[in-house]
Amino acid sequence: MLIYGRNPVREAFRAGKTAEKIFFVKGERDARLSALFSEAKEKGVAVEYVDRAVMDKLTGGGNHQGVAARVTDFSYCSTEDIVARAKERGESLLVVLLDGITDPHNFGAIVRSAECFGAHGIVIPARRSVGVTDTVVKVASGATEHMLIAKVTNLNDVIREFKQRNIWVYACDFGGQTPCSTDLTGDVALIVGSEGTGVHRLTRELADGVITIPEYGKINSLNASVAAGVVLYEAARQRS
Repeated sequence: MLIYGRNPVREAFRAGKTAEKIFFVKGERDARLSALFSEAKEKGVAVEYVDRAVMDKLTGGGNHQGVAARVTDFSYCSTEDIVARAKERGESLLVVLLDGITDPHNFGAIVRSAECFGAHGIVIPARRSVGVTDTVVKVASGATEHMLIAKVTNLNDVIREFKQRNIWVYACDFGGQTPCSTDLTGDVALIVGSEGTGVHRLTRELADGVITIPEYGKINSLNASVAAGVVLYEAARQRS
C-alpha cells in the first residue's frame, strides 16, 4: 500500500508500520520532511528521491506534500478486538458500524472523527463497501494507524451479537430522537448508512433505536461523514 502526505507517513512510523521504501520529491525544503528522512534512515528504510512529476504519478495526483511511503497492507481486526480495547481502557464501548459506505473520502473522514472522539473501533461489511485504501488513509490524516477496523461478512449478524452482549445499537437515520436526548454513555454501537440509500431497512429494524440530527436548512440530509462526526461528538460530550 502506498500512503502519502506528511501526517499519514509520520503516523505510520509512530504506529510501527513496516515501510518498504519512502519517496521524497527532489529539492523540497521542509523541516518536517527532514525529520521524516532522519526517522526513515534510523529505521533502515530505503529512501528514494524522485521528480515531482514522478511523485504525482505515484500518488495519482493526490496532495502528497512531497512525501510518500510504501508500507505493508492495512491489517483488519475482529469485532472482539474492538470490544477488548474498550475493556482494556476501562471505558464504555463506542463503536461505529458503516452500512455500505462506498466513498473513500467519507470513510476517511469518519475514521478521523471516530479517532478524535474516542471511538474504540469501526466495523465495515466485506461487500458493497470501500475498504482501507490509499485515499482513505490520506483523508484520515493518520487516524487509520490508531483506529481498529473490522471487516465482517454480515453486518446484521454483528448487530445481533452486540445486542446479546447488552450493547445498545442506534441507527443514524430519519424519524428518531435527537442525539442529545439519547443516552450514549453506556456500551453503544452507532450505525451510519450509505451516501445514497442510508441505513438498510432490516439493519434499521434490528437497531434498538434511531438517532436523527435536527436540521434547519433547505437541503434534506447531511453528508454521511458529517452526520457521524456530529453524533460521535455528542457521545464524547456525554461521556466526558
